[in-house]
Amino acid sequence: MHYTNDELKQKIYELKEKLSVTIVSHFYQRDEVFEIADITGDSLELAIKTRDDDAEFVLFCGVAFMGQSVKVLSPHKRVVMPKLACCAMAKMIDGIYYDDSVKFLEENGVSRENILPITYINSNADVKAKVGEMGGMVCTSSNAKRIITTALGEGKKILFVPDRCLGQNIAKQMGLQSMVVGDGSDPKEADIICYDGFCSVHQLFTLEDIEFYRKKFPGILIAVHPECDPEICDASDFVGSTSQLIKFIKELPEDQKVAVGTEFNMVNRLREKNTYILSSTKPECPTMNETTLEDVYLTLKSIDEGAPMNEVFVDESTQKWAKIALERMLAL
Repeated sequence: MHYTNDELKQKIYELKEKLSVTIVSHFYQRDEVFEIADITGDSLELAIKTRDDDAEFVLFCGVAFMGQSVKVLSPHKRVVMPKLACCAMAKMIDGIYYDDSVKFLEENGVSRENILPITYINSNADVKAKVGEMGGMVCTSSNAKRIITTALGEGKKILFVPDRCLGQNIAKQMGLQSMVVGDGSDPKEADIICYDGFCSVHQLFTLEDIEFYRKKFPGILIAVHPECDPEICDASDFVGSTSQLIKFIKELPEDQKVAVGTEFNMVNRLREKNTYILSSTKPECPTMNETTLEDVYLTLKSIDEGAPMNEVFVDESTQKWAKIALERMLAL
């Protein structure tokens, strides 16, 4: 039977009343899914907020690595996901590719003992565990500079995975030398060695888009996420994480025009006037948009029937080391 969105929302609210479940949603989710969530935020914010929540179940609307982060930080909770959607960036690296990157550094004159790995939170639990086991930690786009500054204090080479753009942008901000694994540079000459991963959505923004808006609206501000290529960040007026972009844009005068380079759904909800998408195409994350209201309803229904669907599990060893990597970041 096909239900309308209003009918699905009603069924969702009825099931929520009888179940011990908290619905959480990332900023990039569809509007109708975002609106029915109890907790909203970026990936780390959601993992921390749900850790302090009393419900037995966390129904996580996002992508797989985010559900894993909740399970890693709160192993006692039962985490289910309407869709086990996979972040394209997180999919670009696994434990084997990570080991290959460490091997590359060793073969090029950087000893394992002289490598301090940092993984962007947009990575799966197995990569976080590898990083934790090597003495490294997790970072987010908002705290990457602070994490890297702390890490450099140990006098080691930083292996930054998986997002080369975030690594390169932070290196430029700090006046550090960076390289990308396999680009022909000598890792002994670099402070930060970046894995060659990226976000496909944030690759959509171009210098031509920026030039178009500056010509069309003189005085417009350009605000982008640090997952964009360095040349895009360099040409922008503000670079910040999801939460930082939201704060920056909401504090602008109402008549100040701004073009924003990040995921469509989030930008579309920011404010009604003078806010534009910095792209000639719709920068919508395909995996974030997999989750529908019907998926949320069916997941709640499966909990009610005693057979939760898409439950997230992390093996004990991975959970241990991934949690260490996350907690090293949280301690800072």
